[in-house]
Amino acid sequence: MKNIGKTMPIKKIIIISIVFLFCTIITVNIVPLDKILNTESFGETTNIAYAEVNKETSAEELLNTYYKEEMKIAKVDTTSRSSDFSRTAKQEESKIEETKYISINEVKISKDMDLTIRTGLSKEDFKTLVANTKADTTKFFYNNSDLIYDLCEKYQINEIFFCGLIAGESGWNIASNHRRTYNYISLMSNGKLIQFSSVEDGLEQAAKRLHDNYLSENGRFYCGKTLAGVKTRFCPASSTWIGLIYTCMSKMV
Repeated sequence: MKNIGKTMPIKKIIIISIVFLFCTIITVNIVPLDKILNTESFGETTNIAYAEVNKETSAEELLNTYYKEEMKIAKVDTTSRSSDFSRTAKQEESKIEETKYISINEVKISKDMDLTIRTGLSKEDFKTLVANTKADTTKFFYNNSDLIYDLCEKYQINEIFFCGLIAGESGWNIASNHRRTYNYISLMSNGKLIQFSSVEDGLEQAAKRLHDNYLSENGRFYCGKTLAGVKTRFCPASSTWIGLIYTCMSKMV
């Protein structure tokens, strides 16, 4: 009986130890020690959280930086456009100031005038001047006044001289042979009037050849920019040509 009483506690201890050991093995195999202690996991969680915070902060900073740069670019672009607009406006104002026309009453002519200097009239006033020219009975000059003004501007010819030359060579009513050939200033080739294709072509060729050959210093017939200079090669045999052209010019002013 004494042996049985002493054996039972030992058996219990052994059983309890086995159970405890068994439970410990199961627990360790199923749940890792680092999860039980939560040390490494805590570190990973902290690192992940920290990384996420850093990621959000970086994105926000980048976004803010992007917007700031865009605002700077927009500001510079706006300033640049504003500057360009101001510069263009000033240039236009300068052009308007430079283009100062005189009135019809201020127009002056002379026999010794420079035929490459324009009248100084606006197109509207030039048209008015031609409209008031009583010698233009057929209205050839008035009907072509826009073209005449533009050609004189293009080739730098005095408008009144150009009209006076046409009137002197073709007559105010434009003689039939000049109408037929569209040759209004008697440009000749082999003793005959050169044939042009239209009124516009005839007037253009008249202005161009006057400019290129007679009124430009390197022109083949250049002898000066006055009536006397043009007459030297344009109509050398005539003693009345200067008076004729100047009289026609005088009918306009």
